[in-house]
Amino acid sequence: MAKISIRNEIRFILNGRDVALSSVAPDGTLLDWLRLDRSLRGTKEGCAEGDCGACTVLVGKLSAGGLVYESVNACIRFLGSLDATHVVTVEHLRGVSGQLHPVQQAMVDFHGSQCGFCTPGFVMSLYGLWMKSSNPSNADIEKALQGNLCRCTGYEAIMRAAHAISSYGKAVKDPLATERKAITARLEAMHDGARIEIGSAKTRLVVPADVDDFAAVLDKEPGATIVAGSTDVGLWVTKHMRDISPAIFIGNLDGLCTISEDNGIISIGAGVTYTDAFAILAKRIPALGPLFDRIGGEQVRNMGTIGGNIANGSPIGDTPPPLIALGASLTLRKGKKRRSIPLETFFIAYGKQDRRPGEFVEAVHVPVPVKGTKFAVHKITKRRDEDITAALGAFFLTLASDGTVAEVRIAYGGMAATPKRASSVEKALLGKPWTETTVDAAMVEYARDFTPLTDMRASAEYRALAARNLLLRFFAETSGTREPIQVSRHEAA
Repeated sequence: MAKISIRNEIRFILNGRDVALSSVAPDGTLLDWLRLDRSLRGTKEGCAEGDCGACTVLVGKLSAGGLVYESVNACIRFLGSLDATHVVTVEHLRGVSGQLHPVQQAMVDFHGSQCGFCTPGFVMSLYGLWMKSSNPSNADIEKALQGNLCRCTGYEAIMRAAHAISSYGKAVKDPLATERKAITARLEAMHDGARIEIGSAKTRLVVPADVDDFAAVLDKEPGATIVAGSTDVGLWVTKHMRDISPAIFIGNLDGLCTISEDNGIISIGAGVTYTDAFAILAKRIPALGPLFDRIGGEQVRNMGTIGGNIANGSPIGDTPPPLIALGASLTLRKGKKRRSIPLETFFIAYGKQDRRPGEFVEAVHVPVPVKGTKFAVHKITKRRDEDITAALGAFFLTLASDGTVAEVRIAYGGMAATPKRASSVEKALLGKPWTETTVDAAMVEYARDFTPLTDMRASAEYRALAARNLLLRFFAETSGTREPIQVSRHEAA
């Protein structure tokens, strides 16, 4: 491998100005830096966990399709992840001749603000949407605002404002459009192929030059915290005050952000975000579309990665159960060596995964169900875009020509210390007719597979009942006794 050059500063564009920071703490957040160091206090702090959207800003990044701007939560976005990006805050918005920006003016005229605390976040989310679609549908607006909470104004006025934005100006004349070529050139100049190293010992921060460099760095520092989207690690800092030093930021590594399909297998790099994976997964495996639309809000999906959702080993991670049910596998890498394992064997116990020191998740490989296969996934939460999952069930079924169960995989999240298959239930179904009698008989086997806990999300009794009912729902949908159900807005009372 060619010798890697070392750079000792993070470089990015803040609104219109180039920034170079040589003193950056591994746990330094974009929100704190904006408010405390740059006095840009239009960006608010509400929940400090990526839920309320008061801290929403746009971050522009270079991709294969050019310069893309996405809404993100500044409260859990680390400065170390911003190299070669364009950060846009509410202070940067402007209309022609200095008047209010079209998004701001629409919010004023349609009474989209009362106390105003949440308003900058709403404005930035709508700004990002408007730049993508100047005439959005209700569904587009609702999706863009999933991660923004308003306690006093009410969403109807904000929805009316969102529909009216284009009557105040044209998106093609907005600075993010007219200055795109110049911003792109400035960001390209920042991509110098160097590894970034800032600080030492407990304050050490590393941004690898590429995936090979990441493998080399992690091999030497196996105890480092790997930060991809920071939707989980961010809360380690803001809520649990955990020390994440030294930290390795990998969200900008092109080699981990690839998606491809070959011979019916979709390979997803560990750094691919939910947003970037949505198009191919929703098209090739339609049942995953509604699930991905329920993973947090738009800001979370723009930051969070599928690889991170797997690697952190959470028992309530949204993607492992459906990927296990689909028969997915992982590529794990240590240095230059790689190994492949079934995804379901990666999870050993709570907080423990089959990942050796210095090893990292490089990619996940997802088989596309063949024609005739039945697959569904259902998530139960108190709120549609809630991250706190009570239970999530994924079901994969193939029937033989005589109507008996030829292949079945059932996986759950929220039912055990790890994402886990319902092996005893599967055994009770295999080779039997796919009938209500068979399903009823198999449901008693859930007690062998799971001993769920009672916690803030749900009681053990509720989880056990929900898990059984989801299997009944899957049977009803696949046996013709009812039409398939789209994920409902409220799954649990």
